[in-house]
Amino acid sequence: MDDAQLNEELIDCLFAIRTKVHSELKELAREAGLTDTQTDVLWRLSRGDEMTARRLSDLLQCDASTATSMIDRLEKRGLVRRVPHPTDRRAKVIQLTPEGCALRDRVIEHTTRHSPFARLDHESRLRLHSLLREVNDDARPAGEPTPGKNNHDKEQQQ
Repeated sequence: MDDAQLNEELIDCLFAIRTKVHSELKELAREAGLTDTQTDVLWRLSRGDEMTARRLSDLLQCDASTATSMIDRLEKRGLVRRVPHPTDRRAKVIQLTPEGCALRDRVIEHTTRHSPFARLDHESRLRLHSLLREVNDDARPAGEPTPGKNNHDKEQQQ
């Protein structure tokens, strides 16, 4: 298999994995009365980083007004709240409420229980994790912070 064909097969695998994860999550989202994107927001808020609407719109690859509307709907359901940013008076941080945390925990538990990676042993998952992080880090534009780190400094500059 040449490199082009191998790359095509890898992309096919990634799409297939995404479809599996998405279909599992869709069922849970429907039960909870959430859209797929709202479920994605809960997942992203679970990382514990300070998350502004701007950062959320960047992660979801949507415009700020779409992210704001989504946050409004989640706030009306009592799943998130807006609190003052600790260092930027102009910004608000989106936080999960206790109800939002409980639903987020259900999403994470359901997704990890039905993970397509569960069939791999621990060592294989560690290797795959390392490789995927390496690929993902290389794909990030220069100057963009690594996910999982506190990004409030970058958000202040925007």
